[in-house]
Amino acid sequence: MSTALDSATATTAPTPTTALRAVRDRLQALRTSYDAAVADFAWPEVGPTFNFVHDWFDAFARGNDRPGLVIVEEDGRRASYSFGELVTRSEQVAAHLAAHGVRRGDSVVVMLGNQVELWESMLALVRLGAVIMPTTTAVGAAELVDRLQRGAARAVVCNAADAAKFDEVPGDYLRVAVGEVAGWQPYAAAYDRPAAALPHPGNASTDRLLLYFTSGTTSRPKLVEHTHLSYPVGHLSTMYWLGLQPGDVHLNISSPGWAKHAWSNFFAPWLAEATVFVHNYARFDAAALLGLIRDEGVTTFCAPPTVWRMLINADLSGGKGVLREAIAAGEPLNPEVISQVERHWGLTIRDGFGQTEMTAAVANTPGQPVKSGSMGRPLPGVPVLLVDPLTGAVVDGVGEGEICLDLSVRDGAGPLSLMTGYQGDPERNAEAMAGGRYHTGDVAARDADGYITYIGRTDDVFKASDYKISPFELESVLIEHPAVAEAAVVPAPDPVRLAVPKAYVALVDGHEPSAETAESILRYAREHLAPFLRVRRLEFFELPKTISGKIRRVELRQRETEVEGARPAGEFRDDDFPGLKG
Repeated sequence: MSTALDSATATTAPTPTTALRAVRDRLQALRTSYDAAVADFAWPEVGPTFNFVHDWFDAFARGNDRPGLVIVEEDGRRASYSFGELVTRSEQVAAHLAAHGVRRGDSVVVMLGNQVELWESMLALVRLGAVIMPTTTAVGAAELVDRLQRGAARAVVCNAADAAKFDEVPGDYLRVAVGEVAGWQPYAAAYDRPAAALPHPGNASTDRLLLYFTSGTTSRPKLVEHTHLSYPVGHLSTMYWLGLQPGDVHLNISSPGWAKHAWSNFFAPWLAEATVFVHNYARFDAAALLGLIRDEGVTTFCAPPTVWRMLINADLSGGKGVLREAIAAGEPLNPEVISQVERHWGLTIRDGFGQTEMTAAVANTPGQPVKSGSMGRPLPGVPVLLVDPLTGAVVDGVGEGEICLDLSVRDGAGPLSLMTGYQGDPERNAEAMAGGRYHTGDVAARDADGYITYIGRTDDVFKASDYKISPFELESVLIEHPAVAEAAVVPAPDPVRLAVPKAYVALVDGHEPSAETAESILRYAREHLAPFLRVRRLEFFELPKTISGKIRRVELRQRETEVEGARPAGEFRDDDFPGLKG
């Protein structure tokens, strides 16, 4: 028999929206109070059928005329879409896809650039309970065959310019083109449909939502599976790192198709109810970007170190505008860049650490001291461990080890922000989750204050003369030389020291790959590194990269082993130069 008290309790029970909002609001209130945020935080209980669009986005976006997405093109054209418009447009796209057979659980390749259709499509597919397979436009037909087969894609959404790539991709899948392509369904037809709210698809919170192919620096790309919880809710940690607040204008520099784009151009900003601002360019222009940061009132800005390095070489004297948060991501940031931005803008760039397999895990958070070289401390809700890679023992306090996540939390479910696993790859999955921990494959050191400093990938760190060498530490010094655009350090076999550090260097335009340039770079490294870290060899080389732009050091290491002690043509050594011997 129901009582009045039962009825009152039922009406006040938290909904998925209110449960998420309560935790979100608390995190934002503790934006600059790291210790309190970590101690206070618990992942929200959003229930068994959470859907990011129905249960979160629509709740604040419907009828909201604030800008949700602003895109400025390279030629200055500007388009702004309110949150309310994004609700309507995504409902139309969802209805269009549903009318052509896309259902809950169907995986769909979304291969679009920084254009409104990308955000509409992602919202629409979440709205339907379908599975998004974000894909960079840089892939070719062979890679698409692999992706569609392994991801069991039922549909593709791409631009007309990329449609021909699918001529060589077999399969009975729906083809939707932005633009006119014979035999493809026109995306624009969605806008002819009446706007109407679609019912909640009833997806389980633990159903898969995203399939990401990693960039494969050492092997065939892994297929990472995320759920309706792990990214949509898990990016509360990313939101906290970025320091996002309602009403912010957030600019993130990253390419569609990769996880960081979803991190900072979709989930984290819209968890915060912030505007996503996009500068859509074909060729990077530092001056243009700096102008937009000021003119568009950007409050929070995240970019990879490569972009930050180009910005500090431009004129920062125009000021930061209303910029409040400066963030770096994608690779560790060298201290020189941080000091230059502090000097010009009075802002400290805060970097962090995460992977496609998870949301942000370690970071320098707003209002906290930043230690030179450190990527910060574990974020709220992320159980970071350092584990000795040889013994498997957890490293307590000060020490060095592989960055791992504790899978014993949440009654053994692991951190909410972690992937469910690598789809269709039980061996890799078992290896990654061995011993009750998720293994990132990244090595770091922790100091007495709990700050974590990145050392390198487990397979990148090497020994020379019995000293452990972190390539990143050497590369950070090398790229400060004015002639060096990029550098990758690997071990080169040596009969005396077993191995010595060798730098593969890509030069800045205008510098010649000469003996004089090599000597200058080697001398600079000698003056700025400890003797045991000295770069002994150097070769000017076009660095091999993954499709996402990460350097494939595995190819460079293999190149060194293949020469079997012979000296490659074009290699310079420190003992070639009288002033550098010893």
